[in-house]
Amino acid sequence: MKEPIQKVRPKLPPWIRVKVSAGDGREEVSSLLEQYGLNTVCQSAKCPNLCECWHSRTATFMILGNQCTRNCTFCAVAHSDGPPPPDPDEPAKLSEAVRKMKLNYVVVTSVTRDDLPDGGASHFAKVIRKLKKDIPKVKVEVLTPDFGGDVKSLRKVIDAGPDVFNHNLETVERLTREIRSSADFKRSLKVLAMAHRLGKGRIIVKSGIMVGLGETDPELKETICEIRRTGAEMLTIGQYLPPSSRHRPLDRFVTPDTFKELEHFARKLGFRNVASAPLVRSSYHAGILWRPLQKKRK
Repeated sequence: MKEPIQKVRPKLPPWIRVKVSAGDGREEVSSLLEQYGLNTVCQSAKCPNLCECWHSRTATFMILGNQCTRNCTFCAVAHSDGPPPPDPDEPAKLSEAVRKMKLNYVVVTSVTRDDLPDGGASHFAKVIRKLKKDIPKVKVEVLTPDFGGDVKSLRKVIDAGPDVFNHNLETVERLTREIRSSADFKRSLKVLAMAHRLGKGRIIVKSGIMVGLGETDPELKETICEIRRTGAEMLTIGQYLPPSSRHRPLDRFVTPDTFKELEHFARKLGFRNVASAPLVRSSYHAGILWRPLQKKRK
């Protein structure tokens, strides 16, 4: 007797409703991305907020290609042991797309490139510098891989002057090896701490975690404490939704009350801004999350 086909996830609870926005914003963003040959994590990671964000004429750019050298069990981005070399024209293409989209806050992430000597850090730096040069008033948030924990690589990114440095823990320490391919929980904490130290107060440090992967609430709170100890000031917490039946199965749907409890807990620890809700993702409303921190900093 054949086993039943595994469903991607159970029926969404009533508190999770993906917004589907009408209008021409999505077509405009899609056209620009195609014109310049740019990738977004919105598409590659099958983000549930794609319609809402693209309708608002914003997107999270994904540099260094669309093939990742790691193969995390939660992630929909394609895996490859030998992705193509970085596009040397990508910084200029991305800058021109940002200018045409009239963005004043840009989020740049990437696939992990363990095949490159510095993990792609120098490419990140080129993108940041090009954006800052071409669009002087733009604010840049980077969401980077761990660069293997290499300080020199991380310094390249920090020295380029992003306004926000983000590196996600994704999950609790107990589940890290199962979920994050070739990653290390302690190493990720060190990356956040190094970014905080190297930034010397000029750069806001941010991190994010998912819920529903098999963790417990006490483990989540301990992870939030660990992140705060690195000096991180911003935190995102969102519901894991399996991209396909081949990915890690969903363990649970976390209720809105628990998200609020986690947000309150994080704020009491000293996080200056927290986004905690089912459809929150690392870069969701990133500029809105950053804005009050910048005002306080000034």
